[in-house]
Amino acid sequence: MFRPINYGRLFMGRLEHGDDLYDALTSFCQKNHIALGWIEAIGAVQEACISFYEQEGYEDSKKRYKLISLDQPLEILNLTGNVSLREGIAFVHAHISLADSEGRVYGGHLAQGTKVFACEFVIHAFEGKKFEREEDGLTGLPLWKP
Repeated sequence: MFRPINYGRLFMGRLEHGDDLYDALTSFCQKNHIALGWIEAIGAVQEACISFYEQEGYEDSKKRYKLISLDQPLEILNLTGNVSLREGIAFVHAHISLADSEGRVYGGHLAQGTKVFACEFVIHAFEGKKFEREEDGLTGLPLWKP
């Protein structure tokens, strides 16, 4: 499934020290009426919460994310994600790679509970028919509708 989209607006900015990274990006998109887009960010966090989708057991309705808490300062090596609609509201789906002071890298889905130390972001807002998420019957994930 794919469809052409048109480039719209470009936003660049920084988040506030202490913001919840996921909530702040989501709120920015909702306030700026971004329902279709691409997100990138770099910076650092004071602590993080990421998640990993447990693929085993998806056939048995054990569809869940494993939350991983990282209670330490970390560098944001990369945050990449997209914006689409879920139940008619702008929804951010982002993955994040983080490194500790020893160079160990952690990664997964960005989850609420990731506290910003400093963060600069770029959001590419697109125009065109929006992508709406719905639960996929096979994986249990909220994927784009065909």
